[in-house]
Amino acid sequence: MRTRSARAVSVAILALTALGACARDAPSIRNGPNGLLEVETPPGTTVRYTLDGGDPDRGAGAWLAPVDLPPGYMLKARAFSADGEPASRVAVRQSPPAGVRKASTLVPVTQNRDFHIYDWANRHAACVALMKSRQPEIVMLGDSITHFWGGDPDGEGVAGRRTGVEEWNRFFAGRRVVNLGYGWDRTENVLWRLTHGEFDGVSPKVVVVMIGTNNMDLNTTEEIAAGITEICAELHRRSPSTQILLLGIFPRGQSPDATRAKVNAVNKRIATLDGHAGVTYLDIGHVFLEPGDSISKDVMYDFLHPSALGYARWSAAMKPTLDRLLAQ
Repeated sequence: MRTRSARAVSVAILALTALGACARDAPSIRNGPNGLLEVETPPGTTVRYTLDGGDPDRGAGAWLAPVDLPPGYMLKARAFSADGEPASRVAVRQSPPAGVRKASTLVPVTQNRDFHIYDWANRHAACVALMKSRQPEIVMLGDSITHFWGGDPDGEGVAGRRTGVEEWNRFFAGRRVVNLGYGWDRTENVLWRLTHGEFDGVSPKVVVVMIGTNNMDLNTTEEIAAGITEICAELHRRSPSTQILLLGIFPRGQSPDATRAKVNAVNKRIATLDGHAGVTYLDIGHVFLEPGDSISKDVMYDFLHPSALGYARWSAAMKPTLDRLLAQ
């Protein structure tokens, strides 16, 4: 009996030792060209990273390309196994202390917050390929509110949440369109996508931008507006001939509240972009509201994402301006 117990203890010690060895092997961070940081991904793993000082979990963005680490930020990277379990210790790199810290809305980064619904990295690869092959005349750029409408790339796990597919097919019939909406995206995630392939070698007639609602709980009004402004600037830099139809952030919440007021404040700021660098600003938020400025579940089933009726109201309100921009 004692021999068996001793053997069991030995096996347990060996297992813990192996686990500890694995835990000691943090991904290697090194300086790359142009001042960017590179991370070596251990074989058979996915490295996930953060820039805000938090330890990466399975909801952190995948490491897909070298990153810039601006003043005031900290890079943390960790390897994860195929089943999402941590497979290494956390590697850390602090940015140089000198310099002014940018708002997080302006620092490009990947994300994986909706990993249980869809794979952000897979969608990005599909979007890059589709943008090149389709050469769209219209691009819908945003977060889940856009992602759940319809179109290509397909839903990849979100089909059950796409409530406006019929309206998408009717409204965009005969047009080359790509849906660059991603569930849970913030302005910083859109900036990463635009600068990593999704807008290379393309020149759509119109890009419809509606982004910012996922930044509401994290950033100030000024920071969110700055992120949206930079997205429009990046689009214009990459394709000066493209018209940008910038939509005001849609109202959210069943009744007017502090978040709704913040949405309005951001919209007031970004409205000043109208007429500059190819931007046309359009606020259609009122079409989702009932008397008393409430939102009905018939229009937004969770008071955030449109229903089929909500998407029909969106397309109807946007059509005159979109048609005008397409005809230019």
